[in-house]
Amino acid sequence: MSTVSTANGGISFWYADQGTPTPREPLPGDTTADICIVGGGYTGLWTAYYLKKAVPFLNITLLEAKFCGYGASGRNGGWLYNGIAGRDRYAKLHGHEAAVRLQQAMNDTVGEVVRVAAEENIDADIHRGGVLEVAYTPAQLARLKDFHSVEIAFGEKDRVLRGARETGERINVTGAVGSTWTPHGARLHPVKLVKGLAATVEALGVTIHESTPVTEIRPKHAHTPYGTVRAPYILRCTEGFTANLKGHKRTWLPMNSSMIATEPLPRSVWDTIGWDGRETLGDMAHAYMYAQRTADDRIALGGRGVPYRYGSATDNDGRTRPATIEALRDILVRLFPTTAKARIDHAWSGVLGVPRDWCATVTLDRTTGLGWAGGYVGSGVATTNLAARTLRDLIQQDSGQSGPTGLTTLPWVNHKVRRWEPEPFRWLGVHGMYAAYRTADRRELTSPRPGTDLVAKAADRLAGRH
Repeated sequence: MSTVSTANGGISFWYADQGTPTPREPLPGDTTADICIVGGGYTGLWTAYYLKKAVPFLNITLLEAKFCGYGASGRNGGWLYNGIAGRDRYAKLHGHEAAVRLQQAMNDTVGEVVRVAAEENIDADIHRGGVLEVAYTPAQLARLKDFHSVEIAFGEKDRVLRGARETGERINVTGAVGSTWTPHGARLHPVKLVKGLAATVEALGVTIHESTPVTEIRPKHAHTPYGTVRAPYILRCTEGFTANLKGHKRTWLPMNSSMIATEPLPRSVWDTIGWDGRETLGDMAHAYMYAQRTADDRIALGGRGVPYRYGSATDNDGRTRPATIEALRDILVRLFPTTAKARIDHAWSGVLGVPRDWCATVTLDRTTGLGWAGGYVGSGVATTNLAARTLRDLIQQDSGQSGPTGLTTLPWVNHKVRRWEPEPFRWLGVHGMYAAYRTADRRELTSPRPGTDLVAKAADRLAGRH
């Protein structure tokens, strides 16, 4: 199928649907604030929201390089779910019960986002249908059953394991042999959420300056080409764009993810697919895919394209290679053959932040006033909200307004991660890892064996994920 008619880049389909916003005014010069937030994505906006709600008189300034939601917050798959990067490692470091508390906090976070969106009249096409993850090879089924058991061990007593027939009754994924479903998930429109959040925090009195790239963060200082913001607390909420800051080239790796969106599909196609519950959909492949049925009856589906650009470079407008578009379309048609003639209306890419140990973190350095949150490894739509509430509590504790809370004692708080390797080792390692994952997925598609392919196990060790 030709991709000539496919809109490529332009940030994302979500912005094509909503329209690209006119940026707010840049920083007019040197200024001061009580708190300066760097980054206008979900993390920064949620942090501004909860801080301002807790202490209305706070003078909060938020600085954004482009416009709010330009990065991953405006390009993601719209999965509001309870996954968090690094939970298993936190269990090893801090004990099982500490990790269970972290998981419970994530379960509750899904409902918190839904609650705030309703309370603030943010219409983000939220549909709470849960998350369905499917298996369609013997090896995937074995991993799925293990995954299901582990999630139950971490407190998800409401999770459901389904066989092939029951899976097909929910979503007719070709060749699916089983699935696991959790109610702790919802589909949403990423840009509607980020636009609503930006408007909400601005109405609360937060000052937002867009078109204002921060070049360097130091204690009590955020430097930009237009001036410096001085504040007791400087919060770095830059996720996949962290490498653009001075001194942070190797802090978090900007991993690329790509997506496609079909045209609105006719009723005849939906009759063959089902998906009436509008669950978010994933699989158990190593180079996994993620998908949703949008409010206007498209399928938006994503996965890894070019996983990493040399030197931690980030893209500008989300343009995606034709080969990646075709690869994602092949996944779509393999899962849902009746979409074979569907037009692909849009393709785009974005970056997400990956720490060296693949663990999301929230930190406040009480000696410098520097704080940060991120490294969500693709699970940020909900995790950003938990991170923001945790940053709020850490700042209130540090400023003497409160003591420790249930959030400030979670095991991801103040977790330290080593930096990524220098180039060319970083580029070689990431590309080698995903080449291995793709090879393992191809081998498992034709293998009757239930065990995970040895190539994938080697890639896990290379990545430091296990």
